[in-house]
Amino acid sequence: MNYAEEYARRCVSADEAVKTVASGDVVDYGFFNGKPVVCDLALARRADELRDVSIYTAVSVPPIPAVINYPESFIYTDWHWSKLTRIMHQQVAPAYYSPIQYHRAPAYYRASEVGRRYRSWDYNRATMKRRRRWISICQAAPMDAHGYFNLGPQTSAASATIEAADVVILEVNPNQPVCLGGGEESVHLSRVDFIVEAPDDQVLFDAPVPSATAIDRQVAGHIMGHIHDGCCIQLGIGGMPGAVGAMIAESDLKHLGGHTEMFVDAYVDMIASGRMDGSRKAIDRYRCAYTFAIGSQRMYDFMNGNPALAAYNVDYTNDPRIISRNDDMISICNAVQVDLLSQVNAENMAGSQISGNGGMWDFVLGATWSKGGKSFICLSSTFTDAAGKVHSRIVPRFPEGTAVTIPRQMVDYIVTEYGAARMTACPSWMRAEKLIQIAHPDFRDDLIREAEKMKIWRRSNRV
Repeated sequence: MNYAEEYARRCVSADEAVKTVASGDVVDYGFFNGKPVVCDLALARRADELRDVSIYTAVSVPPIPAVINYPESFIYTDWHWSKLTRIMHQQVAPAYYSPIQYHRAPAYYRASEVGRRYRSWDYNRATMKRRRRWISICQAAPMDAHGYFNLGPQTSAASATIEAADVVILEVNPNQPVCLGGGEESVHLSRVDFIVEAPDDQVLFDAPVPSATAIDRQVAGHIMGHIHDGCCIQLGIGGMPGAVGAMIAESDLKHLGGHTEMFVDAYVDMIASGRMDGSRKAIDRYRCAYTFAIGSQRMYDFMNGNPALAAYNVDYTNDPRIISRNDDMISICNAVQVDLLSQVNAENMAGSQISGNGGMWDFVLGATWSKGGKSFICLSSTFTDAAGKVHSRIVPRFPEGTAVTIPRQMVDYIVTEYGAARMTACPSWMRAEKLIQIAHPDFRDDLIREAEKMKIWRRSNRV
């Protein structure tokens, strides 16, 4: 194959590429910074002639997708809500959340109902009606000399999406970093139907690095006592995990490993400081494995062509069986609320979706399966609402409509600024007692009264 000639033959304008989309089709927009921009604008320009086109993506990042402005033409679904998705849902048009087990995302495309439903002929021969098709549109880095396009810092399920699609459109962005990997981080020209070239000024979302608060640092301090030389670290997003990364970078720890779903700026600090070299990992030695990344431009520059990192499809990074092969796995995730039964809500508040379940389940399970591993679910003990009222994040019961992200039998450690409490194998009264001890002091008596009503507390248990 003459790659230059084939590239030129498949290279078209965005308007030409999206002509393939018809009413009723399903269009996958890629995940994270893989979301198309020029093709999204082109598709929105066809809003008047299209109806019921389903758009799927995960973690919408700026710029705001243009199709959201046309809810009669496009049905927008996010596999894992972001702050932008939440704003769009509240202020622009309805967006829909689709909960998944993140490590199974490639299987959903390849072999599950999603994939089977849409992989078909263009026409049903019996009815002669056009069947809906699956169309993949995602960003990639420019083609290399071997005819491959690197999928950038969002390997995730991109290759599986392309494999399952009837039509594949790549939006080539020269600013996508080339992320070296361990599997399915690139797609060959032969798998692509149309190529659309993005302008040189189409940059990735430069996410602000969350600033750690005093409470974040207190929570991180409780976790640091559980981390020793040779541990393998998974961090989620936010000030608390970031505070742990900063403390590690400034510590005297050594030979740490990294295995995570999300690569964040804190990993740059840990690797650059020499604390994280991956030398004691059982798998992916000397490399930090991840499946997607959102962060600063400094982080994207660090990732570009860096052999210290390995981008994998999510059915590798997030498979609990793979995670557990790393001894002394330390998983650090954030939560919104915990109830006195030790159930964890990490995705909604007052009936509103604010995030998604993502890979939290995967890493909680994988870390607890790991030899010497531990899972930490972190939250501040209180929050203040818009009216200035302070509420406890440790509650007797969740409000009606609250989703349980992590069931109580899976919970290992719950951490607030008041301590780290281990739940593993504890009876209900002991879980309630431990949680009340790490709740804010102003709410402890109320929690005790509610626990007594629930018959999971005995006054003699109070410490």
